[in-house]
Amino acid sequence: MAGFTLVEAVIVIVITGILAAVVAILIRAPVQGYFDSVRRAELTDTADVALRRMTRDVRLALPNSLRVTTVGGVSYIEFIMTTAGGRYRDPTDGSTAGNFLSFNNTASLSFDVHGPLPPMAVGDFIVVYNLGPGYAPADAYTGGNRATIASITGNTVGLAANPFATQSPPLSSPNGRFQVVPASTRAVSYSCPTATEGSLTRLWNYGFFAAQPTPPVGGSQALLAHGGATCAVSYAPSAGGRHGLLEVQLTLTSGGETVTLAHQIRVDNSP
Repeated sequence: MAGFTLVEAVIVIVITGILAAVVAILIRAPVQGYFDSVRRAELTDTADVALRRMTRDVRLALPNSLRVTTVGGVSYIEFIMTTAGGRYRDPTDGSTAGNFLSFNNTASLSFDVHGPLPPMAVGDFIVVYNLGPGYAPADAYTGGNRATIASITGNTVGLAANPFATQSPPLSSPNGRFQVVPASTRAVSYSCPTATEGSLTRLWNYGFFAAQPTPPVGGSQALLAHGGATCAVSYAPSAGGRHGLLEVQLTLTSGGETVTLAHQIRVDNSP
């Protein structure tokens, strides 16, 4: 019977090895490029989701509550998050009768809401005409214009106490507007390192503080980008104070790949 000699077998093995090496060299770059593109796509998706989440939250921020501080190589973006708003009954709105929100009687602990009752629950907070830090009677962080909901009956909201009646001078909303801040959220912070790579973290439900906590302690937190994250953050309120612009540039790095996404978020500061 005819067969292969040892020399022929060795030649076949050598030629096969050469062909395999050539093929490996030829396909290595495309395969590596594929994995690199997948890694970049994952980083881009993570950064995009994180920035969109931040944008959605900031657009629900209580007017004049957003503040940005960078301490120890970490930027902290803090604001009080709202879920709804409405209009309270007030003598200046043309009503001749009804349960008005009082700005001069601390014993008056309820008011009527115009129109459909916005989503709210006992324990949530009502905030009226927030002007922000530096305006103590109208700063929700210090509580001068923030009341706790004690009861809800139809379109009448009961308050645990009436801080609005202790303001000096009284600072009612020109349009009779109020915002609802959920008790389960309260203040929200985003923390992100500015130089050394770390994690982008969302923190919430840690309370209200006159001075911005850096970092906030307590409450809940969630990682939006685990490791490899750096941020560049700037916030510029408008000269008239009716709006502001928050700019966030987020860079994520993993496996030798780096992506950078930037968002500009308009902040509504009209109280």
